[in-house]
Amino acid sequence: MFVSAILISIFVVCFKTIFVMSSVIFALLSLVSVCYAGVIYPEEPSYVAYEAPIYNVAAPLYEKEDHHAYPKYKFSYGVNDPHTGDHKSQEEYRDGDVVKGHYTVADPDGTLRVVHYTADDHNGFNAVVEKHGKSIHPQPIHAVPVIEKVVPVPVVKEIVYEKPYYGYGGHQGYGY
Repeated sequence: MFVSAILISIFVVCFKTIFVMSSVIFALLSLVSVCYAGVIYPEEPSYVAYEAPIYNVAAPLYEKEDHHAYPKYKFSYGVNDPHTGDHKSQEEYRDGDVVKGHYTVADPDGTLRVVHYTADDHNGFNAVVEKHGKSIHPQPIHAVPVIEKVVPVPVVKEIVYEKPYYGYGGHQGYGY
């Protein structure tokens, strides 16, 4: 009991000493950081006079040109292949920011699809789709169903298992 009281008192004294010392160290570090930041003893700001150098720049030897030409074009093409059945065409022209054109496509149902389109900055892209001709859908061919002859399979009522073989070697399982 006496020894435990001594140990507790030593612990309390050490703890108080460590607490006081850490508080003192914290206060000193705080004071040093405030002084280093210039809060307590602010220094006068020092300015360095600097003038940018003056360069004599000669005029460029070329005129600046706009490398983007005015957008204006017109093209058209067409395909008419009776072997594959590919029939289509397109025509388009552009003048500045306005694009107009049309294309045709032969659809698989036998109709001809014609699309007229325009595009500009004010209206965006607009297309009008027309279908010419009558769509042809072939009728499906219904095959006559084939009826197979149904043969009954005999049902086995008793299953016979052979005796398992546990032997070693070539003595037909007799163990010798």
